[in-house]
Amino acid sequence: MPQTAPSAARASRATISPGKKVALKLWRDRFLYFLVLPGLLYFIIYRYVPMLGMVIAFQDYSPFLGFTGSEWVGFGHFSKIFADPEVARVLWNTLYLSILQILFAFPAPIVLAILLNEVRNQLYKRLIQTIVYLPHFLSWVIVVGLFFIFLRSGGIVNRVLQVYFGFEVPVDFLTEPAFFRPLIILQVIWKEIGWGTIIFLAALAGVNPDLYEAAIVDGASRWRQIWHITLPGIRSTIVILLILRLGNVLDSGFEQIFLMLNAFNMEIGNVLDTYVYYKGIQQSDFSFATAVGMFKGVVGLILVGGANYLAKKFGEDGIY
Repeated sequence: MPQTAPSAARASRATISPGKKVALKLWRDRFLYFLVLPGLLYFIIYRYVPMLGMVIAFQDYSPFLGFTGSEWVGFGHFSKIFADPEVARVLWNTLYLSILQILFAFPAPIVLAILLNEVRNQLYKRLIQTIVYLPHFLSWVIVVGLFFIFLRSGGIVNRVLQVYFGFEVPVDFLTEPAFFRPLIILQVIWKEIGWGTIIFLAALAGVNPDLYEAAIVDGASRWRQIWHITLPGIRSTIVILLILRLGNVLDSGFEQIFLMLNAFNMEIGNVLDTYVYYKGIQQSDFSFATAVGMFKGVVGLILVGGANYLAKKFGEDGIY
């Protein structure tokens, strides 16, 4: 019997080699790949190619000898990471600051998004969104500069404290070590809270409004609706962003920390990012600084993998 059209097409596809199938699919979707190409080139050129330079973490690297002429030392620089007491102190500063950011800065956009979601006046809601978004587009130089202007000895904050609260001497906000970490957290919240709400507001838009109507019929208050409907509705988004945040737990933000550091708060303010800068750039210890950077990357990878595993164990989707 003669083959039907579908069976003939299946037979012809079966005779095509796997390599030719891939080539046909690439040609079919060529315009989509052209759209992806600029982003792909960016990651290849600026993210993956520079990773080849991490080889100096296993060398006693000298810029005059280059990659091929520098002496190989194996894991010698990595052993120094765990033997150097300065690294232990810097690592503790980094972890402490990251934990504070997770506890206070990470939930801030969630709270703001829920509050904005409860606003019924759309004009007022958009105005608030615009105001809280704006600081995200300021550089850390401007943000830290504004804090310096307001918090210096003759700044407006100290003037208010002296005039209205009876403070006799100005408060040393910028040099007192006890204020360093709270100021860092406050800056992060003020700068990024509005930008972070974009994702959570998009997630809130996907919550079924029928659930709220059913809760109102059952007599649930606004707080119970938030607790039993809103938060569970965006739980998967919160988990994914938390997993990604854990991957950057050893990244405290070089530019912000570097601008806030001074001789008075260096003891508690020096973190891994600034430590790598001082060791690698100022002291020209390129190999040790690269080893510290690789250590950060490995720890971040382990934390992301572990957090993703736990998220799946608790029934969430995770990131992969």
